[in-house]
Amino acid sequence: MGRIELTRILFFLLIIALNRLMPCYAFEAISSVVSVIGAATVSMVALGWNAAKCRMYECCDVRWIESNFTGLNNDLGDRLHGQHLVKETVLKTLKGHLRYKNSGKALVMSFHGWTGSGKNYASHMIAENLYKNGLKSKFVHVFVSTRDFMFEDRVDQYKADLQERIQKAIKECPRSLFIFDEIDKMPEGVIDALKPFIDHNPSFDDLDYTRAIYILLSNTGGKEITKVAFEFWLEGKDRNELSLKDIEPLINKGAFNEKGGLSKSDIIQKNLIDIYVPFLPLEKKHVTLCVEDDLRNKGYSPKDFIVQQVAGQLEYYPSEFQLFSTTGCKRVSSKVNLMIDDD
Repeated sequence: MGRIELTRILFFLLIIALNRLMPCYAFEAISSVVSVIGAATVSMVALGWNAAKCRMYECCDVRWIESNFTGLNNDLGDRLHGQHLVKETVLKTLKGHLRYKNSGKALVMSFHGWTGSGKNYASHMIAENLYKNGLKSKFVHVFVSTRDFMFEDRVDQYKADLQERIQKAIKECPRSLFIFDEIDKMPEGVIDALKPFIDHNPSFDDLDYTRAIYILLSNTGGKEITKVAFEFWLEGKDRNELSLKDIEPLINKGAFNEKGGLSKSDIIQKNLIDIYVPFLPLEKKHVTLCVEDDLRNKGYSPKDFIVQQVAGQLEYYPSEFQLFSTTGCKRVSSKVNLMIDDD
């Protein structure tokens, strides 16, 4: 027999006993008090069950949703190589959004850069440090354009389905994280399904849409970012001297004009993307750091000859300078596996 059922039986027996011992008018008063106490007791039992349930199963509260800025700072600094702008902008932006509840708007960050520069890696770090279950959290929602939005002639259907999924997710937990990968391969128009949810002070459905976080990952703007980084290198400047104001306007323009999911989109025209985050092309010295990380993750001590051989097998741009890896660190792990087997 459950606790709630047992409580009800005990109070019922108490009412019968009081009815026999006291006058009718007194009984009515006591009966009312007993009913109130009984309802309160049942509510307390229910609250106790909810608390116990949330210790075992993921709930939308502080036990499962974190703001581990120290961990995120360390991850972005130690594991994401060659991306000082990412560390500076992402950390500050997230802190500002999560510390102030009355921001009036959901946070939208758009990550841009060549393939392999760390866009996915950084978004995974964010999930790991904001949710106890990381990417496995039921409050983290990942969409991949080449999987979820494959067909150009289904834009209206995709938009309707996406809005329904977002509403359902926010209803379950306002502090939800939405990651959209390969935005540049998304059919034009689909991304504008986000507009009602990321606009300023959205007011519909009696849900709080302002606490959610959206991360858009795209290769658009990669050419502009690489061009600025290359010019800096030619001038003998340290890439760490690059600032967001040197690149962000170029990304905005490129994302709006280049073919892809953000092309001519309302969310750009209405300035609903809060920050454009540039991922710089990785130089050979950054690739060697990725090789070392991969070896450690696989239980091996980095060996100079393996590190240099793996880094040397990748393609670099421009060909006459062999400066930037055309695939970033994306092919490092498979190359390391081959080298380990040969060794």
